[in-house]
Amino acid sequence: MWSPSLPQATPADMFAKAFRVKSNTAIKGSDRRKLRADVTAVFPTLGTDQVSELVPGKEELNIVKLYAHRGDAVTVYVSGGNPILFELEKNLYPTVYTLWSYPDLLPTFTTWPLVLEKLVGGADLMLPGLVVPPAGLPQVQKGDLCAIALVGNRRSGDKSSPPSIAPLALDPPDLSEEKGSVQADSTVQGDMRRLTLEGEEQEEGEVQQRCGEKSLSEATEDPSVGGLNPDPTDSKTLQEQMDELLQRCFLRALKYRVKKADLPLLTSTLLGSHMFSCCPEGRQLDIKKSSYKKLSKFLQHMQQEQIIQVQELSKGVESVVAVDWKHPRITSFVIPEPSPTSQTIQEGSREQPYHPPDIKSLYCVPASMTLLFQESGHKKGSILEGSEVRTIVINYAKKNDLVDADNKNLVKLDPILCDCILEKGEQHTVMKLPWDSLLNRCLEKLQPAYQVTFPGQEPIVKKGKICPIDITLAQRASNKKVTVVRNLEAYGLDPCSVATILQQRCQASTTVTPAPGTKDILQVQIQGNQIHHLGRLLLEEYRLPRKHIQGLEKAPKPGKKK
Repeated sequence: MWSPSLPQATPADMFAKAFRVKSNTAIKGSDRRKLRADVTAVFPTLGTDQVSELVPGKEELNIVKLYAHRGDAVTVYVSGGNPILFELEKNLYPTVYTLWSYPDLLPTFTTWPLVLEKLVGGADLMLPGLVVPPAGLPQVQKGDLCAIALVGNRRSGDKSSPPSIAPLALDPPDLSEEKGSVQADSTVQGDMRRLTLEGEEQEEGEVQQRCGEKSLSEATEDPSVGGLNPDPTDSKTLQEQMDELLQRCFLRALKYRVKKADLPLLTSTLLGSHMFSCCPEGRQLDIKKSSYKKLSKFLQHMQQEQIIQVQELSKGVESVVAVDWKHPRITSFVIPEPSPTSQTIQEGSREQPYHPPDIKSLYCVPASMTLLFQESGHKKGSILEGSEVRTIVINYAKKNDLVDADNKNLVKLDPILCDCILEKGEQHTVMKLPWDSLLNRCLEKLQPAYQVTFPGQEPIVKKGKICPIDITLAQRASNKKVTVVRNLEAYGLDPCSVATILQQRCQASTTVTPAPGTKDILQVQIQGNQIHHLGRLLLEEYRLPRKHIQGLEKAPKPGKKK
């Protein structure tokens, strides 16, 4: 698992020297939604509220494109004057400001101030420079993104004054920041004397508790140690609450998220992609604050209860290979009904009632029909309503004496009407048309356009036809079906918020990703055939017209397995 040195998770010296700003622009709505989806995917430990807090829906958010002193092209996202995220070579990283707000966002390694100075200069973090807490070092794989904090405070340094964040395990009083690096390194090496450097796993109890230091179990009893967000109405100790939360997230993940087709499932994936997302809103799952301390130990207990089977399919990497879904603990597990989300879409940290937009079909005058409309003051590209088109054509016919004198229901076609509405083969054979046929042909020859008006907002007019909300069923590996829905943004719906609601309603995993072949459209994927739930949400709760939704006919028939 470990190598003689830990390569830098982020280029620590990238911003140490002057950089050149290429552009600084306000973020577009589509880019804001994509950034939310990327943050959700890259940092699965963040809840929906935390993602909305980090990437706000309404507050100012800028995209800064710059070149570092080494020539690297970097994209920085700035909120409230502070950089919160930056993107390098298509990888998204949090800044120190974000780590201050969310100290449990990444696995954190603790080191000494003198070591940090070397890291800022571009050096690698070596194992002897680490401070090992009683619970052991974080479990990471090669390539995992990690944070580096200083002894005494779980912060990363920059030029401003960071907040004080309580460490995961309180630091020993006899190891102060003023002590030299030699003493610090020798102390750390003494504690790490049995930590192997060739990929072997750390044995239980190899790092001894230092004199005068609180044990982890004692630290979890201290309310000054953050991260648990305990239930204030619960009389249990913080450790007992975390044990209960851990088992609840585990059982919920197995019952509602993990499927047979997912096996074998990496234990890290079980935790990161399934158990964290099953954590109730306002709570934070932290295994280190439970009595188990490590995921592997917790899963061993679950294996002893014969709920799962865990095997080491490759050296140092464990996977869940079997689940007994008929086990009483899984079958008897229930979760509270989700709070009503009817007609509610989250935007930023506020909840606003959703009202469907008013959508009106319009018509655009093409170059081939300008002669017919120019008398009424319109030109190529003019946008008209259907009633306006009808009035213009009737007035044109009357003004030019084209109404048949013998039959008022017929209109004689002059050269302009012939060129505008007749096909080439008809121009010498069709001399008159009924009013309804004339008007229908005229509308068909005009180019489509539409107007969307959201409550309290100015109308938005666009050329072309509005794309319907598109619902499809896709087949994934192991014959697994997923429901895919796209074009929600055109109707004022936030894909991330819709995904959250569907996850609660369907009790199935959901993801939000860029739609293939598009630049700024997101799609929501829900495991299984969930078109019935999706139809109820869009038609009954959001009251969207059925004509703007395609794919509802693919809902599973009653009694048919999804």
